[in-house]
Amino acid sequence: MTTKEMYLEAGISKEVYEYGETILEQLKERFSQIDAVAEYNQMKVLRAMQKNRVCAEHFAATTGYGYNDAGREVLEQVYADCFHTEAALVRPQITCGTHALAVALSANLRPGDELLSPVGKPYDTLEEVIGIRESIGSLKEFNITYAQVDLLPDSSFDYEGIKNAINERTKLVTIQRSKGYATRKTLSVKEIGELIAFIKGIRSDIICMVDNCYGEFVEVIEPSDMGADMIVGSLIKNPGGGLAPIGGYICGTKECVDRCAYRLSAPGLGQEVGANLGILPAFYQGFFLAPTVVSGALKGAIFAANIYEKLGFFVVPNSTESRHDIIQAVEFKTPEGVIGFCQGIQAAAPVDSYVTPEPWNMPGYDSPVIMAAGAFIQGSSIELSADGPIKPPYAVYFQGGLTWYHAKFGILMSLQKLVENGVIALEQLSN
Repeated sequence: MTTKEMYLEAGISKEVYEYGETILEQLKERFSQIDAVAEYNQMKVLRAMQKNRVCAEHFAATTGYGYNDAGREVLEQVYADCFHTEAALVRPQITCGTHALAVALSANLRPGDELLSPVGKPYDTLEEVIGIRESIGSLKEFNITYAQVDLLPDSSFDYEGIKNAINERTKLVTIQRSKGYATRKTLSVKEIGELIAFIKGIRSDIICMVDNCYGEFVEVIEPSDMGADMIVGSLIKNPGGGLAPIGGYICGTKECVDRCAYRLSAPGLGQEVGANLGILPAFYQGFFLAPTVVSGALKGAIFAANIYEKLGFFVVPNSTESRHDIIQAVEFKTPEGVIGFCQGIQAAAPVDSYVTPEPWNMPGYDSPVIMAAGAFIQGSSIELSADGPIKPPYAVYFQGGLTWYHAKFGILMSLQKLVENGVIALEQLSN
C-alpha cells in the first residue's frame, strides 16, 4: 500500500490529498529554514544539559518535602542556562500556564501597585486572575489595579499611549507574546525587545514579564535574551516536548524568581520544597526533544496557513509571514466553520478519534468554546489540537503536532470535514 493509499483509507478524499500535495511542493524552502532553527536550538539545550553534568541520578524520584532534590535543582539550572537567566523555577506543582502567570504576577505585585498590559487584552483565562472579570482571589481584590493600552490597527505598539499609561504606581508590565483568542499578529522576540527597551527607558525599575506560551524554540533567541525580567510558560506546551505530564516554568532575575518560589510554596520555604514524584525523566527528556517537536508544529502551522489562505480565508499569520509562535488562526466567519475544523482535528487524533467535540461553557471563558484535543496528556497544546470561542469573527486556533506527519494528517482531515459539511466546495480545491 502506498502512502497516498494510506491517507485515502484513513478517510481523506483523492481531491483533498492532491490539493495538499500541491501546497507542500511550495514549502520546501520554508521547511528547510525551520529545520535550521531547530538544529540551533537543539544544540542550545544539549549544551545546557552537558554544562550542568546531567546524569542518571538526577532522574530519581523524591517524595514528601522534597528536600535536597538534586535533579530538580539541576533541571532548573538547565532552564536558566538555556534561556540565559539568573534563575528558574520549573515545577510540577505549577498546574498550567495560567497558574504560572498568576504566581509570577501575585508574587511580584503588592497592594497599591498597577499592572500594565501594553499589548491589549490578555488571554481570556487571565481576565479573572487580574480582575477584569470578577473572581475570588483576583489581583483586584488585593487593591492591585490594571491598565491596558491596545495595539494600533496594524498590530504595532502605541508607544505614545504606553508612555502616557505609565505612572508612579506602574510596577509590572505583562507582554503576551502569542495572540490568544485574537487575530492580531504574534510578537517577534525582536519586537518584544524593542518594547522592553522603551519601557525601561521611561523607568528602569519596572518589571517586564513575558507570557512566552507557544513561543519557546520558535526562534533562536527568547525574550529573556532581550531584557525581559521574567519569561513564563507551561510544560504541556512547547518546552515539555509532549512528554511532560504537567508543570510550568518561570525564568528570570534571581529576585523575581525568588519571590515566585515563596509565593508557590510558602514564605520561608521557597525553592527548598516540592517533591518531583518521579516526573523528572519526562521533564528532562521532553525539554531535550522540544526543539524538534516545535519544528514539526511550525511546519503544520505553515501548511494550514497555505491550505486555507489559498481557499480565500483570512489567516493569521498569513502564508508567507515569519513565525513567532506555533499557533495558526483561521477566520471562518461562521460557527459551522470553527466546529467542522475542530471535528476534523479530533478525527485525526491517536486518542479519542471517535469522539465528536461540541462547544461548551468552559470555566474561565466568556462564551462557549470548542476544543479538539485527542491527546496523550489532557490539555497538551503541543500535541495536535484546535480550539476557538463560538463568537465573531468565528476564528479557530490550531497548534501542535508531536510530529509533522501527524500535523499534516490533521490539517487534511479538517479540510475533509469542511468539504463534507458543505463549508468548502470540492470545486474550490482545483481552482
